[in-house]
Amino acid sequence: MSEDIGSTSPAAGRELAQRASERVPGASRRGGLAWLVALAALVVAVVALWRVYALEHGSAARQAAAFDDLAARVETLSATIEQRKREFDALRGRITDADEVNKGMREELLGLSERSRHLEDAVANLSEQRLSGRDALALNEAEFLLQQAQERLALFQDAPAALAAYRLADSALAATEDPVFASVRQTIGAERQALEAAKPAETAATLAALAHLRDALATLPQQSSLAAPTPAAPSRWQGFIDQFVRIRHDEGADAFASHDIGLSRSLLVLDLRSAEVALLARDDAGYKAALARVRRGVAHTFDPGAAGATLVEIDRLAALPLAPALPELGSALKELRNLRATRALAQPPGVAVPAPGGRP
Repeated sequence: MSEDIGSTSPAAGRELAQRASERVPGASRRGGLAWLVALAALVVAVVALWRVYALEHGSAARQAAAFDDLAARVETLSATIEQRKREFDALRGRITDADEVNKGMREELLGLSERSRHLEDAVANLSEQRLSGRDALALNEAEFLLQQAQERLALFQDAPAALAAYRLADSALAATEDPVFASVRQTIGAERQALEAAKPAETAATLAALAHLRDALATLPQQSSLAAPTPAAPSRWQGFIDQFVRIRHDEGADAFASHDIGLSRSLLVLDLRSAEVALLARDDAGYKAALARVRRGVAHTFDPGAAGATLVEIDRLAALPLAPALPELGSALKELRNLRATRALAQPPGVAVPAPGGRP
């Protein structure tokens, strides 16, 4: 049969096919439909295979890409971890260095604090020594001034000098920084008020007034009514006796009239000097007696109109309370010495504190 098929020509084949198609038209139609179905199935299979292949190929590519991306990320993460590890090691080294530096700084700070404490102690000691030395000098000065005022008042009744010494002693105590001696200043103030209440004469001002009187006596004119006495012709025996003895019957007011004006001025100056000596010696009786002689001589020797101001000044000086009843001093000095002795006993051993009177 195959041979028959092979030996037939194409024309014969077409003829056979035409005949066959003519014989079985329904069967050919059924075969074409089968072929179409088979072809569609084949196409569907091919498309399915292609889709499966494409899906598998895309999934593999995506997996490969994801794997590559993951590998890259892992590699980057590894590099980052290595870098962080190096940075951590470097940071650890820096922290270790910082700890060592902090330890050194802590030790230096402790040493500096110790040195600062020693320095503060030294400065405090120096300040205490300076203050104690200055206070000791001020206390010595105040004690000396108080003792000088007491002795000056007791020996010479010189209340103004005592007041001046008390003012200086109060200033010296005001320079001290120890409040313990405030009570001594109060006692000094009370004794100063007692001295000022006595109202003693100012020695310097009174001496200056007496000196002014001596200068004024040289310019006062003599009384015009007093004519120079005309000496009578003495006898030979009277002149001989007058060389050895002079007898006067009155030494009162008329005695100045019988003297020369120059001699009268000299006698008045001597009386003023006597008043100055009595003032310095606080001799009230001698002072007033000398001024009384001066007043009598000025009144009977010089012109009353020119000597009026001089007489008023003499009366004023004679009325001054030369030596009034003065208070007794010494309470402030005694209190100061007691406080200094108490303070010296309160000092710790080994600290040299000047004792009262300036003796160490």
